Amino acid sequence: MPIEIFAYCTHRDPPEPEFPHEPVFVRNESTPGFVEHLMKLVQDLFESGQGQISQTLYAVCRHLQRTNMLVAFKVDGEHVEAIAPWAWQSNAILFLPDRTIRDPNGAVLHDPTAEQPDPNAQLPFLPDARQRKAQSEIELRNRLIDTPEALPPVISEWEVTLRSADEVVWRMLALFVVAVRAESLSSGKPIPIAALREKSPLAFQALSPWETAFLENASPSESDVSAAGWRYEALATLQWALGMSPTLPFPDAICDVPEVARQMIAMPARQMIESATLRPTGEILDALDLNFRLLWAARDAATRQTEPPAGIEGGVIAERQHALNWLTFFENADWDEVDIPSS
Repeated sequence: MPIEIFAYCTHRDPPEPEFPHEPVFVRNESTPGFVEHLMKLVQDLFESGQGQISQTLYAVCRHLQRTNMLVAFKVDGEHVEAIAPWAWQSNAILFLPDRTIRDPNGAVLHDPTAEQPDPNAQLPFLPDARQRKAQSEIELRNRLIDTPEALPPVISEWEVTLRSADEVVWRMLALFVVAVRAESLSSGKPIPIAALREKSPLAFQALSPWETAFLENASPSESDVSAAGWRYEALATLQWALGMSPTLPFPDAICDVPEVARQMIAMPARQMIESATLRPTGEILDALDLNFRLLWAARDAATRQTEPPAGIEGGVIAERQHALNWLTFFENADWDEVDIPSS
């Protein structure tokens, strides 16, 4: 009897299967209900753990969140092993009729009837993502920062979708007006909202719900003022992503706020929107991977109540991660809902 297999591929453009098979269907983001299907799968897997989710199952859920294509096919039992080369190239995990989830080689990543996965099972990651992880680890070791080998690579160039350059500028405009307002409140000389609106009307068209509420509050809490002030770091990160600054400095100090502000007023907002271009995707992912590992190191030091290695600033790193996760559509979240996990 043929076996029906569902392959969840994170590669945007997987190769055509060359093994003997009977095609069933191919679905992607353009297919109605595709995204909802993935969300439901992730939700079901989380709920199956009853509040306890293993590292492997968590990684499976992350894979599903990055899935770009679902390929369904039927294969005879004798040809099952021939799937592996295609599955590795497609960065696919396989769902089988027995309800197991398997890696490209067929090793069991998740079996709802078993307590532990196959110890030989491997979550697939594309080669450029693995190489990026290795480069980050070398750079961090050179600074005497050790991170766990188990920390996965970040998203690959063959998986990622970036925000458009003009969308990044709109987000920068909003971040700038929020950070300026917070800075003025902290100094005890609040800039009136009407003055900010007159100076940067486009920024008010780009505000998130949280940002709108913050600006409309005449007396926001200290924690909200602090959170808004830290947005200079996210803004500096997005400026770098657009090539407005040459480097993203090692995060052992806060950004140069006067320079960040100068960049935002050096060009009319409309001109900035129309002329914006992003850095090469590989450079953005390099920064994302390195910062992801730095975030783990900063949080680990905070948990252990020790000095952070190499003098890293946790607040700077967290804001960078927020900006980079948003830029790379992490979990497809809007700005206010962006998560910044470190595992």
